[in-house]
Amino acid sequence: MQNILGAISGVAPALTGGTGIGVGLPAAARPAAEPFAELMTDAVGQVNQLEDQARTAVSGLMTGSGVDVHQVMIATQKASMAFELSLAVRNKAVQAYQQVMGMQF
Repeated sequence: MQNILGAISGVAPALTGGTGIGVGLPAAARPAAEPFAELMTDAVGQVNQLEDQARTAVSGLMTGSGVDVHQVMIATQKASMAFELSLAVRNKAVQAYQQVMGMQF
């Protein structure tokens, strides 16, 4: 979950024009920036991993293979929160795209 938040917070200053890591440094001293598409692909992959972990925990609980209820609840909540965060980011990206497309030049 922190990886997803870190990836999104790393992109936020670039999108808003705020100051971020490496701003004002010579080009050689700046950290390499990842493309936005790669960040989103990684975030979706992490959401998928959390959903797989939750699915495995639920099936372990149902089959009685020693998985505790609290472990299942934590895993499902992590997956749910990660999905909701990715959905919110997607909605903001679509909204930004629609605003750009609506601009008159």
